[in-house]
Amino acid sequence: MLKIDQAILHGVQRNPEGQLTCKLRPQPLNHTEALDELLGELHRLYTAKAGKGFGHFGVPEGDGEPNDAFKEALLEWRSGNLGFVELSGKAGQLLETELSKYDFATGGYLLMAAYNHMACDYLFVALMSPKPSVSVSQEMEVMGSEHLDLSNLQLAARIDLTEMQADPTSKKYISFVKGRAGRKVADFFLDFMGCIEGVNAKVQNKELVQALEDYVATTDLDKGEQQGCRDAVFDYCKTQIDSGGEVMLKDIADEFADRGAEDFYQFTSAGEYDLEESFPGDSSTLRQLKKFSGTGGGVSISFDAQHLGERVVWNPANDTLTIQGVPPNLLDQLQRRTKA
Repeated sequence: MLKIDQAILHGVQRNPEGQLTCKLRPQPLNHTEALDELLGELHRLYTAKAGKGFGHFGVPEGDGEPNDAFKEALLEWRSGNLGFVELSGKAGQLLETELSKYDFATGGYLLMAAYNHMACDYLFVALMSPKPSVSVSQEMEVMGSEHLDLSNLQLAARIDLTEMQADPTSKKYISFVKGRAGRKVADFFLDFMGCIEGVNAKVQNKELVQALEDYVATTDLDKGEQQGCRDAVFDYCKTQIDSGGEVMLKDIADEFADRGAEDFYQFTSAGEYDLEESFPGDSSTLRQLKKFSGTGGGVSISFDAQHLGERVVWNPANDTLTIQGVPPNLLDQLQRRTKA
């Protein structure tokens, strides 16, 4: 259940000279049922969004200069020396300055919301795009309007204020939606906040998968028990991801201990694994614990990990996969094509 403290919207618009400016709202949004629904849905969508990045306020690598303006305003607000509206106003001005550096930038609405969920305080920051729509009035007149495009949440970040205060050295108290390719268009959004990437969740999850595979290979567990360990770890991680929590190495060690395998935590500590004590889960990487899948050259293959060596046999010598028991729907297509 979300407990909303304050929320506000500022408009980012292009002026007659063609420059983007931030039109500041002078007071917070009224606490209404509509606001509860909006922030509840944004929290759900953001938490479920895959492939997020994680970072902190810090100095960029190389010769980059630190941008502390947002962080300083945030700390002033947290200490009670700055109001939420004033914080959001400073953020709007910083965003306006950052947007002026780019030709690709478009307008929208800057949303900032402070709320509590599961005993953690968060500050959600998003630049949201308007989407044209058509509505019908009570007089049955067709009217053009626009609404916030929640389905296209690409410029958004969430600051875990509780973690930031409890552990100022943390490098993952800010999460953000990562860009899709190359030099990310979304980078300007992080730059205006002074956020830099700290923990690479995908790399951490790859390290975890490798450590799991190395570890089960050292145990006396049979094939089914080994896969049971993988499934249990995947289920634990999936639960953490769905709840917005983090993957904890010691919790994973407990999953192994429950299945007769001991000392996984010591195994990772003694090995050459660059694993944090806790880190965000990444569903796409962890899926390798349960499935093998790949696409290339016009061929897509996916099968449950438990079938390797049984229904699906890999021969590395001649680079082939042999599938025994072709899925019925695929078999039907093959038979139809052969008859034709």
